[in-house]
Amino acid sequence: MKKGRGVMDKYLMAIDAGTGSARVILFDTLGHECLVSQAEWTHKEDPRYPGSMDFDVNKNIKIIFDLIKDIIVKSKVDPKQIISISTTSMREAIVLYDENGTEIWACANVDSRSEREVADLMSLGRTMEYELYKISGQTYSLGAIPRILWVKNHLPEIYNKIKYVTMLNDWITYRLTGVFSVEPSNGCTTGLFNIKKRLWDPGIAKKAGLKNDIFPTVLESGTIIGKVRKEIALKTGLSTETLVVSGGGDAQLGCIGMGVFDEGDAAILGGSFWQYEYTTKNVNHNEQCTVRINCHAVPDAWQYEAIAFFPGLVLRWFRDSFCDLEQQIQQQTGKSIYEQMEEKASKIPPGSYGLVCTFSDKMNYFSWKHAAPSFIDFKLDVEKFNKATFYRAIMENAAFVTKANMDAVTEITYTPPKLIVFGGGASKSDLWCQILSDVLNLPVKVPVVREATALGAAICAGIGAGIYQNFEDAIRRVIKFEKVYKPNKENHSIYEKLYRKWEQVYKVQLSLADEGITDYMWIAPGLK
Repeated sequence: MKKGRGVMDKYLMAIDAGTGSARVILFDTLGHECLVSQAEWTHKEDPRYPGSMDFDVNKNIKIIFDLIKDIIVKSKVDPKQIISISTTSMREAIVLYDENGTEIWACANVDSRSEREVADLMSLGRTMEYELYKISGQTYSLGAIPRILWVKNHLPEIYNKIKYVTMLNDWITYRLTGVFSVEPSNGCTTGLFNIKKRLWDPGIAKKAGLKNDIFPTVLESGTIIGKVRKEIALKTGLSTETLVVSGGGDAQLGCIGMGVFDEGDAAILGGSFWQYEYTTKNVNHNEQCTVRINCHAVPDAWQYEAIAFFPGLVLRWFRDSFCDLEQQIQQQTGKSIYEQMEEKASKIPPGSYGLVCTFSDKMNYFSWKHAAPSFIDFKLDVEKFNKATFYRAIMENAAFVTKANMDAVTEITYTPPKLIVFGGGASKSDLWCQILSDVLNLPVKVPVVREATALGAAICAGIGAGIYQNFEDAIRRVIKFEKVYKPNKENHSIYEKLYRKWEQVYKVQLSLADEGITDYMWIAPGLK
């Protein structure tokens, strides 16, 4: 890696703890990615507890420390030039500690062992969940309340020792500094926050039958927590002068990394899941509790969030199940399967000849479930209904779910977005970007740095170190856009008709799952 001069001599480090891998990324202060070190990790199920997904803190912190060491060795940067570190992680993953600061239990965000606890909470009446939603912006579906109750019910010896709870990104900063803290953008996903105050609400824990004194200090994203401890410096090669700064949840920092921070700004993060994020400076709850409300990583800002399940995973499933020929071509030529299939799908007309597929439904946070996956209304016509048609229909389905989610948020805000910023792996596809623009009838902007979550963490690190005055200053200096896709009116007209068809088909498919005729693709804990 080439060294620069002046401002280029300073570097910012982002640590990203995702569901499937850990990454350490080195940025310069202009937001350029200098070096990445990455390792996959897995979260193992405890065979005693179906649905469990334990997070191995000791094994995984070693992975992170080894990645940091790898970055320092390969970059040949003087550790003192890494002036600041911040962290981001999958949301909803939690870590519990005892009074000595030792981790005593941790789970990944995909942990689903607490089905019984959710059912027990619901047996008390849905009124309680609704009342908690009005305070926290969360339901039982993804939050920490059922998981900590599970620990209380199944591992009482551990529950009795709990002194603190943090999120995964805060666990990393704790390991680096020895200081317990939580920041609002991820902390609020526990369901134990007062969303408007951006602070823990012990009253929620008390209502749920949990300890209400296990909450560490709340520090806004971009706040200095401390410096790297000497023992950690020895393990990683970092400098003890390097600052450690509070970061945030992956979706919120992804928005920071795409410049989505002001009133009315909207983004879609297109990965395994697709998150639609709408930024606001005022929080209003809708009576139906259909969407999630989170603290943004920007102080005094919030986001309405609606999630589409599995668009990225569905495309991967299709690739692995039906693209053997393209796999051979990829091995021979280096041309990726996705690139080959996109070329074929781009020749299929908008609307995929009327083919509809059902995977994710629009978000209903209070009663969250998805029908069995299906393709419907195709003909035995090889020229029209072939592999490329089904591939395109999957892309269109993701855009339809996003439109439904966007409309649900607009019912609360009364103000639709003027454009969409699209990031994540899906935004690398020109076809998907154009389909999204056509379905939403909005311009779609794609940033230069598509994997924006780590950049958001680097921005937090830079704010803490004084490189940037605030988020607005950082975004103005760092964020650049590569391309804007504009909606095609003719295509939008086609999609409007197909979207209405998709809505009706999905209702029928969901009713089949409700009746037990088909299996849900996914259903929130406690709803069965």
